[in-house]
Amino acid sequence: MRRTTTVALAAAALLLAGCGSQNGGGTGSGSGDNGKVSPSASAPSSGSGCVTHVELTAADNGRTVCLAKGGELRLTLDGTRSRPWKPVAASGTALKAINAGFVLQPGDASAAYQAVAAGKAELTSSRPLCPEPTASGQVSCKGIEEWRATVTVS
Repeated sequence: MRRTTTVALAAAALLLAGCGSQNGGGTGSGSGDNGKVSPSASAPSSGSGCVTHVELTAADNGRTVCLAKGGELRLTLDGTRSRPWKPVAASGTALKAINAGFVLQPGDASAAYQAVAAGKAELTSSRPLCPEPTASGQVSCKGIEEWRATVTVS
């Protein structure tokens, strides 16, 4: 578990270094910004108040963000081999899937989208709450953890 966390933190640091410093405002969510969803300094918000670059993680479950048409959204969900995230699904036609790069660890899910049309899209994924059954078939629960974010393209 610590190795996965260390690798994830290192990857996040490299990703942030490549995107520039983070700006603390303008998430488009309408609520106070805690820095989890923010535009990169090299991608300022558009005239509509929507951002041109958003990065989401598992911590952003339930968030609503506003992305300017032509902007990009990247999503990384850190999972484990025994509790893997399903591939991210996007509803509607506001977002177009683009190359997300590579997944660092088994169980992770990553996705990237470009905002191509005004409208709303929902991004969803899920994973088991408990590890997969062992060879003996023992498992303590069959619950599912769901992840969802709403993207408004303007």
